[in-house]
Amino acid sequence: MAGHSHWAQIKRKKAAQDAKRGRLFTKITREIMVAARLGGGDPDSNPRLRAAIAAAKAANMPKENIERAIRKGLGLEEGTRYEEATFEGYGPGGVAVFIESVTDNRRRTVSELRHIFSKCGGNLAEPGAVSWIFEKKGLIVIPRNGLSEDQVLEAALEAGAEDVRVYEGEFEIITAPEDFEEVKAGVEKAGMKPSSARITLVPKSTVRIEDEKTAQQMLRLMEMLEDHDDVQRVYANFDIPEAIMEKLSGS
Repeated sequence: MAGHSHWAQIKRKKAAQDAKRGRLFTKITREIMVAARLGGGDPDSNPRLRAAIAAAKAANMPKENIERAIRKGLGLEEGTRYEEATFEGYGPGGVAVFIESVTDNRRRTVSELRHIFSKCGGNLAEPGAVSWIFEKKGLIVIPRNGLSEDQVLEAALEAGAEDVRVYEGEFEIITAPEDFEEVKAGVEKAGMKPSSARITLVPKSTVRIEDEKTAQQMLRLMEMLEDHDDVQRVYANFDIPEAIMEKLSGS
């Protein structure tokens, strides 16, 4: 899944740009509010809130913004009430797409997402259409920074990881959701600093896209979905050859 790895790198660069524009703050704020409302305001006993706060700190969100979002989530301050919603669809070439969103108006979100899919050669689908293709996993990304494959493999597997994927500039450590915190602590104890660490959805199978035009449509769909304010995360099972990814991303 080299193409997917390249897409992940593009997303991280884009996240930095989004942070400058304030879009990332909006998404993180909503996540903190929902996490606090559902699991309470104590990050020590609320893993989801703990992860959201970690993301906020990584994006350099001011402490007062984080605390205000928690208070709003708990109903201690007035604010818009958001709810979680998931959506499923098909992208160009039959690629499965699963969307996690936080919205204050589900009907509006559905309408806007349907328009995006249609514009990019895909379509929204019924609940359950593609969710079975994805499984929940822990994902820890370690930049190479001079690390050898053996070093990372040894630290990750000793800590209880399921798999380690090796790419040109980074390592991806895959864990069972219940082992995520322990594996993360283990690799950090070994002196490795993750560039990102989260619970995510990983596809059980992939759809290979060899056609450049279809690949371009698929990447445009991903970008438009991720740019939508209500969308928190987008998962897809495309596999685009590295050469096409590099060409389309201007590398």
